[in-house]
Amino acid sequence: MIKDMTEDQITLQIIKALKEGKKKEFQAILEELQPYDIARIFEGLPEKHHTRFLLFLTPEQIAELIQELEKVHQLKILSKLGIEKSGQVMDLMDNDDLASLLENLSPDKIEELLSGMKQEESKIVQNIMNYPPETAGRIMTNRFVWIPQHYTVRESVEKLKIFAEFSGTINYLYVIDNDKKLVGVVSYRDLIINDENEKIQDIMYSRVISVFAYEDQEEVAHVIERYDFLSIPVVDNNNELLGIVTVDDIIDVVIKEANEDIEKLSASGKAIDFDTKAHVAAYRRLPWLILLLFIGLVSGTIISGFEETLSKVVALAFFMPMIAGMTGNTGTQSLAVVVRGLITTDTDKGVVFRLIIRELKVGLIIGITCGILISIIAFVWQGNPVLGLVVGSSLVMTLIIGTLAGTIIPLILYKFNIDPAVASGPLITTLNDILSLLIYFGIATMFISKLM
Repeated sequence: MIKDMTEDQITLQIIKALKEGKKKEFQAILEELQPYDIARIFEGLPEKHHTRFLLFLTPEQIAELIQELEKVHQLKILSKLGIEKSGQVMDLMDNDDLASLLENLSPDKIEELLSGMKQEESKIVQNIMNYPPETAGRIMTNRFVWIPQHYTVRESVEKLKIFAEFSGTINYLYVIDNDKKLVGVVSYRDLIINDENEKIQDIMYSRVISVFAYEDQEEVAHVIERYDFLSIPVVDNNNELLGIVTVDDIIDVVIKEANEDIEKLSASGKAIDFDTKAHVAAYRRLPWLILLLFIGLVSGTIISGFEETLSKVVALAFFMPMIAGMTGNTGTQSLAVVVRGLITTDTDKGVVFRLIIRELKVGLIIGITCGILISIIAFVWQGNPVLGLVVGSSLVMTLIIGTLAGTIIPLILYKFNIDPAVASGPLITTLNDILSLLIYFGIATMFISKLM
């Protein structure tokens, strides 16, 4: 039985069926697998088996397979199928996935791929591609069931049965008037519990939550999260129903946006994964790191400026890495809190003010606690209470400033419509290094006579 086999064993069975030309056995194996699993097996097959593997698949199976693969593999498969068969497969794919596949291709290549599709499906895909990237219009699909408001429950159920296979979801039916404007929504549950002769307009929810086609995809994700929807309708400025965005597409959006924020927070630029070549990964990281390198030289200048202070009290050098490191750490923590909060919370002046006050209190608590602890350590180590005072007070001030910097910098960027994630951890850490060294050596210089 397939369920008792490992992926390697299943792959060997598939290879055997391909070599022996046993299409029925091949299909029997695939019937037990999910599209994702089929895609992983396909990617792991030797290249020589790919052509026969595709020949043994139905157009529906190929469409499901393609939607689970990376873009480079998707295009390679379509090129192997030829114009006619690739058109059949593309007709079966989700329109939003197809639009995503075609973006960034040359106009000639797009025209070539679309030429094999049905004219109606091709037009829908082209309409989706006219919307800007990362908007509701770009990730919506036309695979949903709509019904006129004069329909009865029985008529609605009949239509749902006809289009169930076509639709991406049957949880909701969207109700339109004669002008194709969205006027209501009914759930599958509503159809079950109501009498078959009830009019849809009498049982529908008329207060429909929808999004505009040009709405940012992150805002669409917020709406779905807020109302726990499985899908949400997309309308134009005239409230005409254009399509729907389903929760599975929103999950992809959330993962993509999270990855982008992680890349920015780590100052690594474009996506870097386990498969990225070393020279590519280095190239993508270098611009930020070179910028931070030059900013970091300021730290060296500060230290050289206080060379006399250091030469008189060598013990000060011992605490330098700790002061700078702790300041950078607390700044990065505040940055992560703010970026996550800006994504999940609606902000206004009151919210921002409370956040800043809260983080100031956090900085005070952390600073005083760590400051007292390090003062005791410095005093016990050197037997000099003034050294403990200098190190402890410096740490208190730098931790407060580091916390506020990690809070205020992303808020300022957000105010000017700049993605706050660009206030990356390395950038804030470097800036905090400079500030912490200035404070540390400034206080030490003030007490230099008592430190000696």
